[in-house]
Amino acid sequence: MTPAVVRIAMVAGEASGELLASQLMQALRARLPNAVFFGVGGPRMVGLGFDAWHPLEKLAVRGYVEVLRHYREILGIRRDLKRRLLADPPDVFIGVDAPDFNLGLEKVLKRHGIPTVHYVSPSIWAWRGERIHKIGAAVSRVLALFPFEPVLYEKQGIPVSYVGHPLADMLPLEDGREGARTLLGLSAQEPVFALLPGSRQSELQYMSEPFIEVARRIHDEIPAAVFLVPLATRETRALFEGALHRCSAQQLPIRLLFGHAHQAMMAADLVLLASGTATLEAALLKRPMVIAYKVAPLSYRLWRRIGGYLPYVGLPNVLSGRFVVPEFLQDDATPENLAQAMLNLYADKTVCARLKEGFRLMHLQLRQNAAEKAAAAVLTCLPAALRDHADPAAG
Repeated sequence: MTPAVVRIAMVAGEASGELLASQLMQALRARLPNAVFFGVGGPRMVGLGFDAWHPLEKLAVRGYVEVLRHYREILGIRRDLKRRLLADPPDVFIGVDAPDFNLGLEKVLKRHGIPTVHYVSPSIWAWRGERIHKIGAAVSRVLALFPFEPVLYEKQGIPVSYVGHPLADMLPLEDGREGARTLLGLSAQEPVFALLPGSRQSELQYMSEPFIEVARRIHDEIPAAVFLVPLATRETRALFEGALHRCSAQQLPIRLLFGHAHQAMMAADLVLLASGTATLEAALLKRPMVIAYKVAPLSYRLWRRIGGYLPYVGLPNVLSGRFVVPEFLQDDATPENLAQAMLNLYADKTVCARLKEGFRLMHLQLRQNAAEKAAAAVLTCLPAALRDHADPAAG
């Protein structure tokens, strides 16, 4: 019997979401060979046969003010998706992260009988906890990346599966410092600092100059220091180069890399980075770090007015349930504060060793073969007739 065609709609809203979506596509296709995928995605997904109705870059904006600037275009994309998906319903819809975009769409689709899966729990544990009721109305199942999340949904009777974090499956447990330094032409002895000011252009606009000034201060104290700055796109590289010029910092030993963020972090003694998924990557790579973040002042004031439940935003601190690495937000993210924190941490080898051991334990806890578990959870949301066509040997 020819396997049934299973039509799977997906929306991934940024690069980190596309990575999860592409891995899930591969795991689902192993079980459902005739599956077809369409919706909003990026080049990695398209390379796997995804039919991108809209590119994910259109949704990759952060912060209230930034979203407002693109609101009309984003709203138009959601209207188009709603129209097309209701006119020709998929067998399941998977929203990958991007909760402000996906949850409203998922609610409409679920109301019309389309199973909806939300991959990556919104951070109800950090702020806007009232959203759990909106999530319950929108989803057939939540796929949670972190072990403390399922109980929050189970208390509300919302179907949830803990799948672990795909990054923990991808990144090596062992320390890759020596190999990364060889690859990048660095010696084993020289002090190396990785600076990751963000992947979005809006992040570079706020973080580039403070990070450059941090490098200047560290270099004043440690003249042999080398600074690695991995940048994901030509646009972000141009923004950072512009900041170097404005800061008259062209003579600092700063090496710009096109990509290679993991290699830069592995090669570094210490990492300074903007809050986000990169903080988890640094932890999984067992690297001591300092976290900083700045957004548009109005965005920050709105966020503060809504209020947060936790005193920290960096994922290593959230997962540990306490401050294990320093983080500085908005007005506190000054070059002086960041440089002093970096120098203090670099000098304290005992604390660095303790951090690396804690990050190793975190890595083991999150390594769950996430894509396979996520695919198995998605199958439970498909109609029984389609589940019967799934390959039981896959996964």
